[in-house]
Amino acid sequence: MLNSFANIPAKDRIIVALDCAKEEALELGDKLAGKATWVKVGMTLYYAEGPSIIKEFKDRGFKVFLDLKFHDIPHQVEGAARSATASGADMITMHTVGGVPMMQAAQRGAVAGADSIGGEVPVTLGITVLTSMDAETLEKTGVVRELRTQVCEMAKQAREAGISGVVASPQEASMLREILGPDAYIVTPGVRPAGADLGDQSRVATPAKAFADGASHIVVGRPITKAADPVSAFEAIVAELDV
Repeated sequence: MLNSFANIPAKDRIIVALDCAKEEALELGDKLAGKATWVKVGMTLYYAEGPSIIKEFKDRGFKVFLDLKFHDIPHQVEGAARSATASGADMITMHTVGGVPMMQAAQRGAVAGADSIGGEVPVTLGITVLTSMDAETLEKTGVVRELRTQVCEMAKQAREAGISGVVASPQEASMLREILGPDAYIVTPGVRPAGADLGDQSRVATPAKAFADGASHIVVGRPITKAADPVSAFEAIVAELDV
């Protein structure tokens, strides 16, 4: 299926995950400013620093993917999405297993937050199945469906809720592009350049494979942030993709 993101430059589709302390994150941000477009602020950094860390990266010219994976009753999630958006986040996440009403509440919150600051509504993404989980781990949580089937069903609920797209492993990207159509965001963590350490990821692919299979954006953390030269590591991935 056609992918509306295919003609966007690779540097604008790579999200650098800064899952570290503030000093290291800002140092990496200063190095990557003007080169990378997106950074990811996850729980490690956000819970330590709060909304101010988003402004720090926005001031450096980045778009910010705030990955807090909301999962609560709809009222709480609506408020969380409103606050996250008002803080300047350009992309936010929630767990699809919270259900359609919860995701719809998150979308309402995102719209309200954008209105409050006169900004754009952020990209809203539903987490399908964490990329650290394999079939055995998923089954132990009580999910009896096959892993890919679970991802598929969660993506359909995200579509029903009217959010922007999903987060899933690159191994499901092709299937999800067929389900969600050309304009949906399909953001894939678990992306590792060939030969890189897999870390705690179970369902992985190379950057080129993830994009070829339909990912709109890829999330790359340690292969860039732990490299001896993070800028060269980032640029090497871009060069691999912009061919």
